[in-house]
Parts: sequence; C-alpha cells; structure tokens
Amino acid sequence: MLAKHWLLFGCAALSTGYCSSAWAAKAGPDDERSDSEITAARDIVVIGGIGYRNRVDTPEPILQYDTEYFQRFEPLTAGDALKRVPSVTFLSDVIESDAPRLRGLPPGYTQILINGERVPGASADRSFFLDRIPAELISRVEIIRSSSARRTADAVAGSLNIVLRDGYELDGGYVRAGGLRYDDGEVEPSLGFVWGGAVGAGRLLLGGNLQGRHNPKVKQSFRYGDSPENDPDYATEEFDNREDQTDTRDGKDYSFNGTYEIDGDTTNFKLNGFYVRTDRTETERSFEYDDPTAITGPVPAGNLLSDNANFTDINQENYTIDGKLSHEWAAGKTSLRLAYARFEEDRNESEYEIGFDVDEGDEPEFEGEFTRSSIRDKELSIRLEHEIPLTEQVKFVFGGYYQDKTRRTDIREAEQEGEATFVWDQFSRNPTELSGPFGDFEAPDGGYNRIKEKRRDVFALIEGESGGLVWEAGVRYESTKVRIRDFTVDDDIANQRSKYDKFLPSASFKLSLTERDRIIGSVARTVRRPDFNYLTPALIEEEVGDSDLLGNPQLMPESAWGADIGYEHRMGSGILGINFFYRDISDLIELTNTGVEGSEGEGTFVFQPQNVGEGKVWGVELDLSTDLAVVGLPNTGLFGNVSWLDSEITDFAGKRRFNDQAKYVYNFGAIQDIPSYGVAFGATYRKQGPAYGRVISEEVRTTYGADLEVFVEKRVGKTFTIRAVGSNLLNGRKREVFNKFDNLEDQLDRDFDEYELESEKAGPVFQIMARYAF
Repeated sequence: MLAKHWLLFGCAALSTGYCSSAWAAKAGPDDERSDSEITAARDIVVIGGIGYRNRVDTPEPILQYDTEYFQRFEPLTAGDALKRVPSVTFLSDVIESDAPRLRGLPPGYTQILINGERVPGASADRSFFLDRIPAELISRVEIIRSSSARRTADAVAGSLNIVLRDGYELDGGYVRAGGLRYDDGEVEPSLGFVWGGAVGAGRLLLGGNLQGRHNPKVKQSFRYGDSPENDPDYATEEFDNREDQTDTRDGKDYSFNGTYEIDGDTTNFKLNGFYVRTDRTETERSFEYDDPTAITGPVPAGNLLSDNANFTDINQENYTIDGKLSHEWAAGKTSLRLAYARFEEDRNESEYEIGFDVDEGDEPEFEGEFTRSSIRDKELSIRLEHEIPLTEQVKFVFGGYYQDKTRRTDIREAEQEGEATFVWDQFSRNPTELSGPFGDFEAPDGGYNRIKEKRRDVFALIEGESGGLVWEAGVRYESTKVRIRDFTVDDDIANQRSKYDKFLPSASFKLSLTERDRIIGSVARTVRRPDFNYLTPALIEEEVGDSDLLGNPQLMPESAWGADIGYEHRMGSGILGINFFYRDISDLIELTNTGVEGSEGEGTFVFQPQNVGEGKVWGVELDLSTDLAVVGLPNTGLFGNVSWLDSEITDFAGKRRFNDQAKYVYNFGAIQDIPSYGVAFGATYRKQGPAYGRVISEEVRTTYGADLEVFVEKRVGKTFTIRAVGSNLLNGRKREVFNKFDNLEDQLDRDFDEYELESEKAGPVFQIMARYAF
C-alpha cells in the first residue's frame, strides 16, 4: 500500500507543480487538439456503417480493431471480442474465453497489456484472463505481432493490448442495459454506463459495468483400463467406469475505469484507473457408474460407484492506476510514466465424496477435503523516455524501465475429521450434507511462498521515414533479480536468489508500394519467464504421475528469435492482409529426470524443470474486412480470417507440436445494414482446429465444435439502439481424449493406467441489449 500511496502522490505532484505554467500558457479551447478525433456518444450507440480493421502507419506490425468491428455481436468481455481476430485461440471451457493463446501457443507466451502496461494475473504461467475485462470499456484492441525496444519483451507469440476509452475519445455519455438468457432458463443482468466530457483544464471519462455470469455445462466421461496388445496408442477394450457431471459457474463482475487528461501546447498529463471485482462460484456434482448405460442419477443402485460434490467460491480484485507526464522542450520530448497494479484472489474449495464401491456389508466410504488459497500479486513500475529529433524525418529515442514485483501464494489444506454416519435414505442427498468439522489447515509442499522480481531495463531506438518507407530499429537490455522464499521447506534451502540479463534487439518496417499496397516486416528477440510454480525449491510428491517434482529456483527465461513478413492491400474502406511468421525458441523449460528415486519407490523418480529444449513455431495468417461497394453493395460488409499454425519440439518421447497448439483457427461473417429502415443484421461462424498436448504421465487431444452467432439491430433516431444476439447456437461441445499413465516408463511402453473420453456441452445464449445516448 505504501507504494501505491507514493504513486498517487507522485502523479498529483506532477500534475500540479511541474506542468502548471505550461498549461496556463495554452491558447484556445481545451479540446482543440482533437476536435476531429473525439467521438460523440450517439455515434457509439448508433453505428453509422460497417466496421473494419484499422490501417496503422507506425513501423510495427500491428492489427488494430475499434469497437465498431465487433460491438454489434455484443461481446461481454475482451476475450469474447478477440474470438474474431486472427490467430487467437482458447483452451477454455465451452462459451468461455479466458486465457488467449496467440499463434496457438500456451498463454504464458502472450503478453497482455492494458493501455500499454502489463497487468498481473492469477495463473502461475503469468498469463491474464481477458474475460475479466468488460468489452463495454474498450476503445480498441491491438494485436502486436512483433516486439519493440519500447516495450518489455515478454512476448514470444506477440502482445495483445487492450486500450480503454479516455476523455479525448468520447463526448457525452450513454447507458447500456439488458439481460442474457441461458440454456437452463436462468437470466443474468448486464448494465453499464460511459461518460466523457470537459472538466476544468482537461477532459474526464468515467465508465462502469455490472455483468452477470452463468455457464451451465454438462460433462460425461468414459474411462477404460489397460491397453490392448494390438493397439499401442489407445486403450479401448476394458471398460472401467462412466462419470456424469453437471458443472455450473455463476458470478458477477463489477468494473470501473476512469481517465483524466490535460493536453497543452507542450505538456500532456494523463491519469488512468481501472478496477474489476469478480464474485464467482463453481458447483460440480458427479456420479460414477460401473456400467456405460446405467440410469443417471443419485440412486442407491448397484451400478453407482461414487457421488461427488465440489463447490468453489472465488473472489478476485484487479486494479491498476498509472499516470503519464510528457513535456516538449528545447532538448526534445521527455515522458515519465508511473504505474501500480495489483491482483488479489481468495479461493475456498470443498470436495465431498461418498464411495459405494465397497465389500458387501461394509458401510460406504466418505471423504471430505477443504482447500483455502490466496494469491497476492502486485507490480510497481516506472518508465522514463526521451525523444530527440535528429532530422525532420528521423528521431532517436532512449529510456529506462524499473519494475518491482511481489507475488505471494498461500495454500492451506485440511481433511474432515472423524467418520460420517450413513442412513440409507441419504443416498439421494448431496454429500455436502454429511460434512463435519475439519482438522488443522496446513500448507502443502510448495504451497506457501513469496517471489520477488526487480527489473532494471534500458532501451534505445532510431525511427524514421523516407518516401514510402517507415522504419524502426532498436535494442533493449533487461536485467532481472529474483528472490524466492518458500515457507514449506527447510531453512537451509528456503531462501534462493538468481539473476539473469538479456540483450534484445528488434527492427520493423512498412514499405508502401502504391497508395493501396504495402509490405510489412519485423525481426525481434523476445523472452518468456519461468512459471512461478517451477521456481520454489519444494519437493512435491506424486506431482508427475507417481513421480515427484522438485522446483528449480535457478531457471532462466526461454528466449526466441522471431520474424514476421506480410502484405496489405486496401480494398475500398477495408483491408486484405496476409502474414507469415516464424519463431526459433531456445532454452525451453522441460521436466528432466534427476535419476533420484521418487517417494513411491522403484520405477518412480524425481523430475526437475531445466532449460534444455529447443522449438520452432511457424504459420500463415490471412485476414479480410471490406464492404461490397465494388459490386454495388456498400452497406454489405464481409469479414473473416484464417490462420494455419504449426510447430515442432522434441520432448522425452520424441517430436510433437507445442502443447495444445490448435492446427488452425478461422472465423468469417457478414453484416447487412439497411439505413433507410434503421436496421442491421449479421452472423459470424468460428472454428478452431484440434490440439494435442503431452506431458509426463498424461497426453490429451482436444477438439471443439463450431460456434455460430447472429444479431439483429434496430436503431431509433440518433440516440437509441436495441440488439438481439444469439450465441453458441450450435450447442458448443468440447471433446478431450486422455491417455494416462503411472510413470514415464509406462508411458513409453504404452502401458495405460487409464484411457478417458470426456465430452463437455453447453447450450445457446440469447441476449437483448439496449443503449441510449445522452
């Protein structure tokens, strides 16, 4: 909290002291700078035409999409909006879009930015769940395909920048209200407001949103035993059990953002704030049967093996505040940015199970477990940048970056004490009704730790333009110190330190061949930092099948050399683009066998993550957004994109793709506007290809069904719009095929412990949303 108070004090001091004379000297109205750029609220509520991808003229390869591109399909979150842009895949549950996978790579390879700044999240791989950001607060989303010396280089796959609205983008306000109806009949509210206008010497924007969440899913799993001798890949002969599960996720998201900006002749000051709170519950109920066709339900039949109830209560808070001051003077332009971000999560999970698979005459077995977990992740960062014009078309930029990050993890587990007393008529009741007092809560190995990172970066670049060429070339030097304190291990290894430095060059260009055609290219070196759960020095028993996992505090980041080359053609108001990308990744973090026998004895080992692997990633990305004015249909818009993704990595069992990388992803759609009637309608169709993942003791192949969405819009005058939207109209289904093994030796010999077929399904969602501008 002290850091946050200093940040707020610093922003206030900058805004009142250093800049006062520059602002006082400003001539003309406060909003003179951007009269042509400020959007009236009614133009956001009543969209006047078809939305297209923007044409960005900076050297970097950036795809930019304003809200007009996706708003008519009423995405609830930033994750929902990104389903319509190239190369973004998800491995989420059906009808959810949480951790984006740019180029299909695991989420930790994608850098998530809000207003250009990194944000902390709950995941151990440092990823951030985009379904926590309401789409209503977004001004635009940017896919930054390559890195620049200006930004931190944690972007092997690329960066996704979510730019929130500010006061110089909106004049006036509007309210949004509506509801969503889910397949089980439940209705959730969706409410929001946004307002922007002149206040004092600058402009202010305020926005808020309340979003109800509900996701009722049905799952079914069939599990089989040992592998048949004539089929080394899949075990399909010996049926073991079937599991029927209902999984319902309910919650409310509360969000708020605000900006205040003063733009003078030579000085600009901007203060941003963003806050999201999530209250969420996850309720699962599972029944296992020893017959593939037994009647579903909690009945005391001979086929019922177990009755399991799992309930999780999740509370999350995520907020950022940052201030930026820039000033032009005789020596150039100087910018200072201070930012503070914090993420908090409290999770309470209970699981109760009645086991009926007992000897005749014995009482059913009952187990109860409770887990409390807490994550606190905070970041304080300072960035100083100075820009010097060398000529009218060339400038030199240099600066520094400091970040102080602390992540605390506290997990405590307890088991129910004593034995539950059963009465036969209770078999049809929820196992939670048999719960009793729990024993002492204790932290499991590696479950209670603190990780601190201090970064000191410097960077320099030259950028310029000449005729039809714009270009940038620079280098960034990142130095990081890591301190780890694990409270679950002996004192002699509890405190660990490491340090690493990275030299990261980058270059980008755009070459205009004609007014409509240009080539875009870039090359950059990037990094991916180790997962937090791999850094603690704890030994976790039976974490890798029956084998153990030993953390490695001395892990270094993975690094990658990457290149992108693309072509863009302007088509009327739209764009056609194609891009080829390649990444060569070294120092991959892989689990290696230390040779030490594991806690389960012969045949098991202790595995440790180490920087031992190499991998390659490549693909082709094609995108299109245009109207059909060329054939006399200016009010008909077409949009779509398709990405073919591939990679190669060598692990303990041979060659494979990067884990869970989809082979392809595409979506396409159309919008028809009828201005004379104030009506528009459209549809979009999306499909993500199969993905395969392999780790020690488990392999999984994941496939998704297609997703179809439609909307109908009616505009009333210049201030009111109402839309009806149907999503997941094809009853989205996620299918997973698991190969499970006791240990690495069994995996290589294809000696299965279990083979599982799992299917998850959710029904359509219908929503009605209305907006009114004022």
